[in-house]
Amino acid sequence: MSENPVIETPVLETQRLLLRPVQLKDAANIQKHFNNWNIVKNLNAQIPWPYPDDGAEDFLRCNALPRMQKGEAFIWSIIFENEVIGLIDMGWPNQRNENGDRGFWLAEPYWKRGFMTEAIMVINDYVFDVLGFKKYTVCNACGNEGSRRVKEKTGAILVGQKKMNHHQGIQDADVWEVTAENWKKFKRRKV
Repeated sequence: MSENPVIETPVLETQRLLLRPVQLKDAANIQKHFNNWNIVKNLNAQIPWPYPDDGAEDFLRCNALPRMQKGEAFIWSIIFENEVIGLIDMGWPNQRNENGDRGFWLAEPYWKRGFMTEAIMVINDYVFDVLGFKKYTVCNACGNEGSRRVKEKTGAILVGQKKMNHHQGIQDADVWEVTAENWKKFKRRKV
């Protein structure tokens, strides 16, 4: 697979949210919100638990910022009322996933308010309309109903399941595809 061009993560806006490139200064807010078992329990077991006191800063320095600098991913901080309340990671196609992939988390006080759906909609517009992605994949732990609902509300199609190592052990994970074609149809139905 050819290397991806290094494109800076753009600033995107929705009615209520600002999505901007994650920055080292976001570490304190990320640490405050992400250090929560209700979030981490549904994520890949590579994320340490208990979450270390320097977990967010380490993630930013050793993972997020280098991946962005190499052009491997766009990683947005989700800003609501001047506070970082979550992240969205949009990975470019690579050897692990030929179509690219997306992951996200949102601080628990902001669940069930439509924030993540709102953010994903503007990201779908960007990756399909501006970058020209044809499709990408997303996964969630089978019991993660909030994540599942976001996928259903943003045009993802359930294509199967696979085993993944989560904090609660090897579990089934739903595998979804989001395609440019389906996104366009989905948006037309919503208008």
